[in-house]
Amino acid sequence: MTNSIGKALERLFKLSENNTTIRTELAAGLTTFLTMAYIIFVNPQILSEAGVPFSGALFATCLSAAVGSLMMGLLANYPFALAPGMGLNAYFAYTVVKTMGYDWRVALGAVFISGVAFLILTLARIRAMIVDAIPMTMKTSVAAGIGLFIAFIGLKNAGVIAASPVTFVTLGHVTSKPALLALGGLIVTAALMARGYKTAIIIGVLLITAVAIPLGLTQVKGVIQAPDISSSFAQLDVLGALRLGALDVIFIFLFVDLFDTIGSLMGLGRQAGYLTPEGKMPRVNRALFADAIATIAGSIFGTSTVVTYIESATGVSEGGRTGLTAVTVAALFVLAMFFAPVAGAIPPIATAPALIIVGALMIGAVASIKWTDMTEAIPAFLTMLAMPLTFSIANGLALGFIFYPLLKVLTGRWREASPLVYILAGLFVLRFAYLGAE
Repeated sequence: MTNSIGKALERLFKLSENNTTIRTELAAGLTTFLTMAYIIFVNPQILSEAGVPFSGALFATCLSAAVGSLMMGLLANYPFALAPGMGLNAYFAYTVVKTMGYDWRVALGAVFISGVAFLILTLARIRAMIVDAIPMTMKTSVAAGIGLFIAFIGLKNAGVIAASPVTFVTLGHVTSKPALLALGGLIVTAALMARGYKTAIIIGVLLITAVAIPLGLTQVKGVIQAPDISSSFAQLDVLGALRLGALDVIFIFLFVDLFDTIGSLMGLGRQAGYLTPEGKMPRVNRALFADAIATIAGSIFGTSTVVTYIESATGVSEGGRTGLTAVTVAALFVLAMFFAPVAGAIPPIATAPALIIVGALMIGAVASIKWTDMTEAIPAFLTMLAMPLTFSIANGLALGFIFYPLLKVLTGRWREASPLVYILAGLFVLRFAYLGAE
């Protein structure tokens, strides 16, 4: 029986072809889930500010993450997980609902319409064309920029850096219990990785969580919790969104998800070794299709836009190379609907070391950038720098896309950029002029 299951998984995910094993894929899936489990409670907390019932939003968060990750694994055979996106959930709650005055059901309708638009663009292969048109330098810098971004998040979650009204960012309270525990976990996890332990990140997350509980830095509020299905399921108001003409809202949901997902896929694909020498990514349209369907499903379940998570890089660093990793994440999110209190006990300081370490691994991509060529170096540098400093993958990609063709034109090398790059640069300029940063 066990042998037949193994053979079925081998045929489905091509494990040997991708130089991986069932055990490695399961461990990678657990790693990815642990680093993104915070979304189970953070997303409902943000959406509840807009009036979405907390318990319903929790159900929607877990189920949409499960559906998106499952589709990514089965359709594209990539080890990337999906869940409601941070940033877009805040835009949903604080801008669309609380500032613009839309009802949360109408806002879900706008998410649904944007998801349908994603799907149409994907089926027309327009999104895949955009991915293929991105210059190799940009794809490389996106990977490095995401590395800086998630390391920045890790340092913030660890309490090592903090906000400052004078210098914007400053050193945090590094002698506090949370910061010391996170830094200790970073040392242990890095040492285990250096010694070749494939499950180093899992060990680090669980060890920090185990120490944090008696220190009072986190707590387990029960074990089993029945999911609330009815309060948010199928509550979206699509006709309301169309009647109110929420085109600007729909456009922002569409635009940010489009380029956040493209940026994440390029960065993760570069880290996992999926990109061809020409910079193309196999099965990218299937991955984008999974993302589009996940957003549509998420709006029906009762949550904001679903995106590909950059925390998937932790699973990739643990050896995850196939869709079995993503399917494992999907199964864990289904379980989390019933064991949410346990998943919620994992504090941000526990996953901070994983994010910092993976950031260090991803920054290695800069070695292949032609730093002596200013038409390549400046767009790449701006892309990398803008991602953590503006807290947005889309913003970093936008600046790179604008500067890349401009410098090529000004140096008489305009043929080095494809026509689609010039079109996208124009769209990004209009986006900044009309909408500003999201």
